[in-house]
Order: sequence, then C-alpha cells, then structure tokens
Amino acid sequence: MMSRRRFLQAVGAGAAAMALPGRSGAAAAGAQRPNILFFLIDDQRNDTLGCAGHPILKTPVVDSLASRGVRFVNMFVTTSICAASRASIFTGLHERTHRFTFGTPPIPKDYVAAAYPTLLRKAGYRTGFIGKFGVKVPAGVKEEMFDSFQPMGRNPYFKKQADGSLRHETELAGDRAIAFIRSAPREQPFCLSVSLNAVHAEDGDKTNHFPWPKAVDGMYDDVTVPPPRLSEPEVFESQPEFLKDSLNRQRFFWRWDTPEKYQKNIRAYFRMISGVDRAIGRVLAELKEQGLAENTVVIYTGDNGYYMGQRGFAGKWSHYEESLRVPLIIYDPRLPQSKRGTLADAVALNIDLPATMLDLAGAGVPEHYRGRSLLPLLQGRTPPDWRTDFFCEHLMDTAAIPKWEGVRSQRYVYARYFEQKPVYEFLHDLKTDPDQRKNFAADPACADVLKTMRRRCDQLRDAYGGPYTPHKRPTRKPR
Repeated sequence: MMSRRRFLQAVGAGAAAMALPGRSGAAAAGAQRPNILFFLIDDQRNDTLGCAGHPILKTPVVDSLASRGVRFVNMFVTTSICAASRASIFTGLHERTHRFTFGTPPIPKDYVAAAYPTLLRKAGYRTGFIGKFGVKVPAGVKEEMFDSFQPMGRNPYFKKQADGSLRHETELAGDRAIAFIRSAPREQPFCLSVSLNAVHAEDGDKTNHFPWPKAVDGMYDDVTVPPPRLSEPEVFESQPEFLKDSLNRQRFFWRWDTPEKYQKNIRAYFRMISGVDRAIGRVLAELKEQGLAENTVVIYTGDNGYYMGQRGFAGKWSHYEESLRVPLIIYDPRLPQSKRGTLADAVALNIDLPATMLDLAGAGVPEHYRGRSLLPLLQGRTPPDWRTDFFCEHLMDTAAIPKWEGVRSQRYVYARYFEQKPVYEFLHDLKTDPDQRKNFAADPACADVLKTMRRRCDQLRDAYGGPYTPHKRPTRKPR
C-alpha cells in the first residue's frame, strides 16, 4: 500500500496530471474513441428504479439502459453527502484525501488537475458540464476542465423563461444536453456530464418538498405507497441518542412523520425520478437522431443514498446501507450481445467512475487514483485482486451530522463515530442480520471480528490521509 508520503509526492509538482496507460485494459490504440454521456442524480438510492425491482416506480428509459447494458448491484459511495461525493467522483479520491465537503476550502488544484474532465480534455475530448456542480475549485480551473460549462441550481426548480413561462430544472438540463449533442463536432469525441439537482428536495420549501416537472403531473396519484421497511418504532428506538438527535431525525419530521405527509411526499419524489427518466429519454433520442448512439457510452448513477422514512430517518449521512447504496448502470453499445442485460455483483464505488471514463477513452488512469476502472466488470471479468472491502466516512463539520469512519466488507460493516465521548462503535453482520438491526460491537462472541475491523479501518484511514484533523480556519483580524 502506498505510504502517505509517496501519495502526496504522486499528486504534487504536476505528477497528478500524468496518466498511466493500460492499467486496466483500455481500448486498443487507434480504435475509435467513444463519446461518454454521464448522468449523475442527486439523492437516489439503489432500489428506486423499475429495473431494480421497485414495484411502483416507472423508469422505462433507465430500465432500457439496464436491459442493454450492465447494472452494478453493489454500487456504493464512500461519503454519503453530495459535496464530498461529487468531489470524489471528479478526483477518484476519498473525502479523507481531497478534504472537500460543505464549509471547506476548494478542492486542491493538484487534484483538480487530475480530475476526469481535465484529463479527457487534454486527451482531445470536448468536455461539457450541465447542472449541479456541487463543488468548489480554485479560480480559473473550470476553464481547464470544460469546454462548455452551464451550471444550474435548484432554487427554485422552476426557472422563468424569456417568454414568462416556467420550466423545470430537469427539463432545462435535457434541453441543454440536446443542444450540446447537436453542436458536437463529429471528428472529436465528447464527454458530457449532466449533473442533476433532482431528485433532491427543495429544503427551503416545507410545503412542497419535491417539485416535479409538469410532464409527469398526475403520475402515482392512484397509488397508495406502502410504509417504508424498517419503520417500526423499535428500530428507531434502538439507535444511540446522538443519531436520534441528528439531522436525519430532524428532517424526518419535515417529510415522513405522518401517513398523509408520507403519501404526499413519496409520490412527489417518485414523480421527480420519473421526470428525470423522461428527460434522459429525450437526450438519448437526440443521440440517435444525430447518429451518435452507437458510439456513446451512457453512465447513470447517484451521488448518495437516501432515507425515505427508513429507521425513522430522512436524509443520508450515516453508515447504514440505505445511505451508502446508489444505482449504477453502464450501457456500452459496443458490448457483445452476451454481455448485455447483465448484473455485476462485485463492489463498485463512486471513486471508480473517473478511472472508468478515462479508461473508456484510452486516456490512462493516474497512479494516485484510489478508484479502479470498472471496464473489466463491464466485460464480465472480475480481476482476482478486486476489492473485498472499502473505507467510508463522513467528515462534514456540523453538530447536526455526527462524524464517522468505517469499513464495509462483504460480510461485516464497522463504523465508529469518533467524536462521541466515549467513541461509539457499530458492528453489523450482513450475513445473519442483513437489515442491520443489531449492533454486535459489545457482543463478546464478536470480539475478534471487532478487533479485525478496527485494524482494517485504521489501515485504510492512515493510507488515505490519517486521523481526522479539522481544516484551519482563517483568523479574523480585529476591526
């Protein structure tokens, strides 16, 4: 494992931008490089798609991508909050390393110099960005990342147009993606990142939390959505007090705490997902119209999981599966028929996405990336050295969200909320208790497992940056 000193050397003095070709089976030199169309959805958990077995949601476009591509059924984020997760997607690094989340300084310039759009642009791709940027970068860096940069915020979701009409942010993102595709030079491959604000709630509106596009008006009106799993009072009561008092619980009372509020908001949330699906369908239709569909790889994923009343919680931010799991579908039209409509069950992470996009382009993957290209899994091969566990964490500096760090392996989940006095540990056994209802950390029969998971957490934490240290805040001069 690379030492911290060697890691810092690797990303300093310009080395961060050096791509190493051939790390994981990039396309042969001289082959036509594919376009890349990357859809990133906000606050969408892995099971909220028709193709994932959801009994109510209608997502025919994304389901079609899954039926023609590969759906990764064990896809996770390493930090479950949009700011840190999106920084990890750009940089291929854990939050512990890039140190960006809400309230922190921008992502360091060396890391942005090795972000996937920066390197793709250097490799000859036309790079575009539409929607929620969600991160801060040093001044002047966006121009190195993107040929076309069109950010949009969600406040409000409905934007007033020149003719006085209102148009939803999701539909505007679709419009702009279509315009980008129409203007794409045929002799130059492109990578377009469509990073949606949907399906994030509009937190400033406590009446209509999930404003949906008008095109999906009426959807799900005739459906009574069953209450969420794990919503029994005893599940919430089993939580430690610091989680009972956290933002997860505070926002529960905004959206999910009465049957009436739950039905209203869950239907609206479903409409937003279906609205995203519809917008993606319009973009894919334009790809076909422009003759680009057969050489465009489409990636669909989410930036973090989401509680929809499970465990008596809202939001994300914690160590449970509902918080960490997200969808991932990759459709590569060049795959042979035998590889289409398949499921990949090896663990994939958000930090794998930049390596995957660079590998698709044959651009090479920087040595310091902590993620790996998913192309072997896409092609139906799981390398013998593929990960069997991963480090996860949440380091935002706010009292409402307790900080934690942990490891998820194939069987066990370990998490320690390290600022609690004393430190509070969780140990879950996914084999005997897949719903994580029990905490085995104090069980004498699990003492050896607990020690092993503690050591592994320390090992990964130290490899990625060491024990948590707060950012230095600038000292204000007396006025």
